[in-house]
Amino acid sequence: MTTRRAVVTGASSGIGEAVVRTLRASGWDVVGVARRADRLDALDGEVGSASFAADLTREADVAALAEHLASTGDVHALVHVAGGARGTDRVEDGKPEDWRWMFEANVMSAQLLTAALLPLLRAGIGEGGHADTLYVTSTAAQTAYPGGAGYNAAKAGEAMLVHALRLELNGEPIRVTEVAPGMVYTEEFTLNRLGGDRAQAERVYDGVADPLTAADVADVVAFALNAPGHVNLDLVTMRPVAQSAQHLLARGQLRPRG
Repeated sequence: MTTRRAVVTGASSGIGEAVVRTLRASGWDVVGVARRADRLDALDGEVGSASFAADLTREADVAALAEHLASTGDVHALVHVAGGARGTDRVEDGKPEDWRWMFEANVMSAQLLTAALLPLLRAGIGEGGHADTLYVTSTAAQTAYPGGAGYNAAKAGEAMLVHALRLELNGEPIRVTEVAPGMVYTEEFTLNRLGGDRAQAERVYDGVADPLTAADVADVVAFALNAPGHVNLDLVTMRPVAQSAQHLLARGQLRPRG
């Protein structure tokens, strides 16, 4: 059986990097994509992935990625993790440049990648096979919260793209999966959102018993991709036990009542 090959975006850190590691450990060939070539190269040397540096908000970079993939083998899965948040401003105080960046990074990158890679995914299916598209969104796509409107809007936009894509691909052997994590502790997400204020970023997680890790999300991604080809996990919403809902977060040790 030919080894399946996945393209994983956001691969230079956090969830994307964890997905690269987990898929490699389960036997996939992986092309990691991100802007920071040095971090990709280090990851390649460690786990045997094959990186491609690109800014996924640039049409030329996405076209170059598709050309590179077409010349190096079949593609069986797209795992789109890249994205991010900037700022925690109220709607009336929102910075247009932050909102514009979030839309480009979360929605437009998903559209550009999907359009560019679908022909390659179709070509790699083969007789009786299937292909995968999987998008890591957020519970922010499902529930609004004060100071989150820009990210809420961007992730909801990406989620609607995923939902429409699943309908548009009906009749083709291409699975469309959305994984929507809640609170995940990673090295960069909240730090970047808060403009590099490390103390403020750490306070977000202060006292929370076991936030999700990037590896937790990667395990779910790998499960979805490795499931039998006729099984589609439309939407997986995952949170730490301490986060019962977007607005309801327990701080301190979890213990039974009584």
